[in-house]
Amino acid sequence: MTALASQPASQAEAADAPALPAAGSSFYTAMRLLPAEQRDAMYAVYAFCRAVDDVADDGGAREVRAAELDRWRADIDALYAGRPVPRVQALVGPVRQFGLRREDFQAVIDGMAMDAEADIVAPDSATLDLYCDRVASAVGRLSVRIFGLPEEPGVKLAHHLGRALQLTNILRDIDEDAERGRLYLPAEPLAAIGLSHPTPESALAHPRLGEVCARLLDEAQGHYDAAWAIMHAESRRATKAPRIMGAAYHLILVGLRKRGWAAPRTRVKPGKLALIGVLLRHAIV
Repeated sequence: MTALASQPASQAEAADAPALPAAGSSFYTAMRLLPAEQRDAMYAVYAFCRAVDDVADDGGAREVRAAELDRWRADIDALYAGRPVPRVQALVGPVRQFGLRREDFQAVIDGMAMDAEADIVAPDSATLDLYCDRVASAVGRLSVRIFGLPEEPGVKLAHHLGRALQLTNILRDIDEDAERGRLYLPAEPLAAIGLSHPTPESALAHPRLGEVCARLLDEAQGHYDAAWAIMHAESRRATKAPRIMGAAYHLILVGLRKRGWAAPRTRVKPGKLALIGVLLRHAIV
């Protein structure tokens, strides 16, 4: 389960045209403000992430999804061996120019495989953290190299901001994920409220659901705090895009805290004025 927009995945040969983020999304806005080479590189990374995400979510039977993700693994290997197939051709320039690493692309595929192999239901905290690293922080590691951050703070930023954004997604999307048979809330706090073998339905109907969500929300907030400490110490130009993404997503987290967890849960979405405020604070360097 990622924040990427849905687009039908091909089970045989993906379309060569890159997918673009939805106009008006915080990702689209942040990327549009980048210099052209960085923007094009981020769109190529986005298209890859969206394609493998679509396989994991809507790629047909599980064995078909697994086979298609294996094809993506082989295509990434071919890219780094100098034999790119058409659907990864857009990544050739970004890989060369920004030093993007093969293991980060493969980590993203491994994260999607976690969703494709079986519906994730109440993973333990270590498994949830691994999932967040693969589907979010690995994307962050690719991104910070494109943004031009130094290696050590860039990797740390990817670690914290990726987890902050993904935990925010999980909290925002608990009802939508339950409709897919998925529950990303971790097992340990669910067990603490008496759910040793939870289902999505039993967890969302539990009167103490808010305690579990509040714990995950506090964890997400800790990652936001760590990410902001890193970004404050680095160049505003190199951190412009992650600042916008972090601030926009944090609005969702604040909205979730205010809304609470009692059913029926309305979907939290930042207002236009709040997002304009984010741009005014962080887009000008």
